[in-house]
Amino acid sequence: MAEIKDISTKPVTLTAGAIKALKRIMAEQNIPEGHGLRIGVKGGGCSGFSYILGFDVKKEKDDSFEIEDLTVFMEKSHAIYLLGMEIDWIEGLENRGFSFNNPNATESCGCGSSFSA
Repeated sequence: MAEIKDISTKPVTLTAGAIKALKRIMAEQNIPEGHGLRIGVKGGGCSGFSYILGFDVKKEKDDSFEIEDLTVFMEKSHAIYLLGMEIDWIEGLENRGFSFNNPNATESCGCGSSFSA
């Protein structure tokens, strides 16, 4: 079995607010040891692609990297859609949740959870 290399440069960034929210969620949901944050895309949504954000184990097609003690997994083929993206946590009167600032998106939907590239 070929060794999977970890990427040294981080293709995405997480703000301090996002890191705090993710660590809180991990503790609340008792995420098992060996799981990391999966960031990716899937077909669908009102603009063509939807973001994937959840906890998972590393898979064969994944690259991995560390951000503030969080292990992050991303399928190698998703990097072209996500390179340079910033994930933030918004806590306001009207909105609460993760926001995705993706420089690769040519269009985004009103809710910000899907995009086209």
